[in-house]
Amino acid sequence: MTSRKDQIRNLRFIVFDFDGVFTDNRVLCDQDGREAVWCDRSDSLGIKMVRACLPHIRLAVISKETNPVVAARCKKLQMECYSGIDEKGTLFARLVREAGIPMDQAAFMGNDINDRECIRMAGIGVAVGDAMPAAREVAAIVTRRPGGHGAIREFLDMVLEVHEKNPYRKGE
Repeated sequence: MTSRKDQIRNLRFIVFDFDGVFTDNRVLCDQDGREAVWCDRSDSLGIKMVRACLPHIRLAVISKETNPVVAARCKKLQMECYSGIDEKGTLFARLVREAGIPMDQAAFMGNDINDRECIRMAGIGVAVGDAMPAAREVAAIVTRRPGGHGAIREFLDMVLEVHEKNPYRKGE
């Protein structure tokens, strides 16, 4: 049986939901209907560190949300972005298959019932700390931090640590 550390060490693809993972699941609406969300910069730094230290790991977002903020944030972070996706599981399975890797080398991080299928099928299913029970109950890992408040960074720090690539470790 493969240990959790070995599973994390073998990851080659990490996919995230957006709302409730990158954000705290809230949206700010102005009088003209424009929407804005809060994201945590520590998550962004974690993504940049993984990209720099572990370039073999592919990173992507699959979101049901159609708001342009999803694509804009992904563009800034240089991540693949798939938005307006109703059947996340179908797309997730296709992306993993097209990458030519087994599902046990993919992770999915989500927070709600529409992420449940992806969390369950991933080699490592991750739920943010404040995820809905439907997501938490199928996740292999539940972060201590809530979505939009460093949950992504917490998981990516685990990935970096397993690879002994955490730039904050002494001697690195």
